[in-house]
Amino acid sequence: MKYDEYGQVYCSTNELSELLYKNPNLVLDNFKVEDPELYNKSIKFFYLDLPKLKKYEPNELIDKSLQDFDNANQQNWYMPETYKQLDISEHIVNLCKSDQELERVSEELLLYQERNLFNLLRFLKYLVDTMRKHDIVWGVGRGSSVSSYVLYLLDIHKIDSIKYKLDIKEFLK
Repeated sequence: MKYDEYGQVYCSTNELSELLYKNPNLVLDNFKVEDPELYNKSIKFFYLDLPKLKKYEPNELIDKSLQDFDNANQQNWYMPETYKQLDISEHIVNLCKSDQELERVSEELLLYQERNLFNLLRFLKYLVDTMRKHDIVWGVGRGSSVSSYVLYLLDIHKIDSIKYKLDIKEFLK
């Protein structure tokens, strides 16, 4: 595996073959390969339902600043399509058990929406589900994120910000 100056990971076809040999369940969706042509032709020829490999193009970023590159990549959320399509606000509202919770969640969701953070919330849902599935332990919470009741409902942390009267504006300033 190699990294370019933008932090993009890429590899040769041989390196990817070795990785697949060691881990046959490796997800290939996000790999960039120096020469994916033979692999992509093979899956097409054999009518295999496998993702095509993306070609690593070092020159595609020459005209982009690091900031432009970062902004473009913030649009790429590596999560399953079901999470990308999830109506996250409806999901979170359905987790509420009282009018007080519903009022707090409504206020917070407006703040998340104003900041265009719904994809982040979807990804956090995916992250928690994945950690649970694989029995991975995560912390009880830290920093100002514990003032978000939405994050509490998504199980990102274990601090009930309503109970402790924490203001969401401490987190989403």
